[in-house]
Order: sequence, then C-alpha cells, then structure tokens
Amino acid sequence: MKKATLQLETLTCPSCMQKIEAGIKSFEGVYVDSINVSFNSSKAKFNFDEEEVSIEDVESAIDKLGYEVKKTQVKDI
Repeated sequence: MKKATLQLETLTCPSCMQKIEAGIKSFEGVYVDSINVSFNSSKAKFNFDEEEVSIEDVESAIDKLGYEVKKTQVKDI
C-alpha cells in the first residue's frame, strides 16, 4: 500500500474539494476511508494499492476535472 499527497494548484473553493474527492473515489484500488482533501492546505491525501491504480491515472483524472496537480509525493506505508 502507498500513501499519496498531491499539492493542488487550482483548488479555490469547498465545491472544488468535493469534486476532487469524488474523482479520487471513482478509482478501484483507492482506499475510500483514507481520502482527505483539504481546501486550506490545497492538498489531497489518500492511500492506494499500486497494483490496482497508478498515481498517474489519478493525476490525469484530477487534470480532466480542471484542477492542476502541482506536486506529488508517494510513500510506502
């Protein structure tokens, strides 16, 4: 299992936060209970199984929603 922290560039309101959270939840392999999108810090954090979903797929989905991922950090947990 991996933990991802995404720094988001264009997170401007609480509804943006909800859209991003829904986009991340749509992936099989993302642990839904672990998702935390913070408007104040402009970060999205979640745990995922890299055998089921790639971080690049999640970043691409967020980009398609109209939000820019500025920086990504992935750690083993």
